Amino acid sequence: MMKKLVILFLSLSILTSPLARGALEIVITEGIDTARPIAVVPFRWKGEGPAPGDISNVVAADLMRSGKFNPIPAAAMPQMPSASGEVDYAAWAGMGVEAIVVGTVEEYSVDRYTIKFEVIDVLRGQITGGGSQMLREGELVASNDHILDARSSVVTSSQFRQYSHRISDVVYEELTGEPGAFMTRIAYVTVNYNDDKPYQLMVADYDGYGERVLLRSNQPLMSPSWSPDGNKLAYVSFENKTAEIFVQDIYTTRRDKITSFPGINGNPVWSPDGKRLAMVLSKDGNPELYIMTLANQQLQRVTNNRAIDTEPSWTPDGKSLIFTSERGGRPQLYSVNLQSGSVRRLTFEGEQNLGGTVMPSGDQFVLVNRTRGNYHIAKQDYPSGAMQVLTQTSLDESPSLAPNGSMIIYSTTHNGKQVLALVSVDGRFKARLPAREGEVKSPSWSPYLR
Repeated sequence: MMKKLVILFLSLSILTSPLARGALEIVITEGIDTARPIAVVPFRWKGEGPAPGDISNVVAADLMRSGKFNPIPAAAMPQMPSASGEVDYAAWAGMGVEAIVVGTVEEYSVDRYTIKFEVIDVLRGQITGGGSQMLREGELVASNDHILDARSSVVTSSQFRQYSHRISDVVYEELTGEPGAFMTRIAYVTVNYNDDKPYQLMVADYDGYGERVLLRSNQPLMSPSWSPDGNKLAYVSFENKTAEIFVQDIYTTRRDKITSFPGINGNPVWSPDGKRLAMVLSKDGNPELYIMTLANQQLQRVTNNRAIDTEPSWTPDGKSLIFTSERGGRPQLYSVNLQSGSVRRLTFEGEQNLGGTVMPSGDQFVLVNRTRGNYHIAKQDYPSGAMQVLTQTSLDESPSLAPNGSMIIYSTTHNGKQVLALVSVDGRFKARLPAREGEVKSPSWSPYLR
């Protein structure tokens, strides 16, 4: 029984079928029809020859994948303005469009381009006729309060896609009041048994672009976890025929072995301040939670129970861990206060609950819920205990949150293969991220990358 639980808690299945590598490709499956209609007008290219990049398509795709917006296609747009002064507000409002994004791209110097954009509130612009006046120091002055944001930057052609994600972040925050998470990355594991080193630790932009191999191994890799600054990954490797925890810099590729104790070395998770790693070790007999201070590699034992304690996750304030334990008979989520050591049970719904991650707000956590033998991603309010199941896919596991708490990436199966999937925290928007060939698993969403 214990062996089965350790395998269930500490790893994803490593008995997968042979596969081939391929970049991720987001396939939206549900939720666009209920999203808010907006428009990202194709940016006007003020130059000769083809434009160096397609900003508007990237921004529109980002906003659609957030699950909150439904950008209308260019063919359905009533006009193609490039600045607020060209907008026919009545035409856009008549289509039910709430906001539009317009902009221009022009050459600045060799391989440098000026990108200008505006985020415009259509309804406010319609009311004011595209402008209004306000009283300032006894005089009427022009007001452009329908323009939610306007910016200009100079970028190189290689920076077009990254800057497009930056525009998406600006638009998302202006329209929702929450930070966008499009300038982020994901880490994940792929496997190809036809390769001499079948296991690969991969890093890519959140949308699957810019994919690159961080590490190849002939033995399993699992449980990648981002450092808070987005520069490093902690993960588990079996390269030396035993579980060991490593920390690797994703830019220099330098890596350091953190633990290699007898038995289990698993589930490394960075503290919010980046100074410590929570982990699962069985060096003293039973799988328990430990915290390592990275500066001196000193260990603090957190739990001490006859049951298996695993899958730690930090609360945003760094003062507690939530974790999975079968101390109540079946796997459930518990919390432990790191100062007092007090432990309390958090979940009671369904047959099992495991793999918890606290939302950035601290008032909810996402988890894997098993009910009637099915594993699905769910969220639970804290401390009320109200639970909502978010997915109906097959054998869902390993949920990881976007840094703004709006989306969850997780591992699931589709057509008999392991793939990654996305679901919004309200459960309305869903998408798959299968590789063009093969399978992917063990996702981890990065922090904000500014």
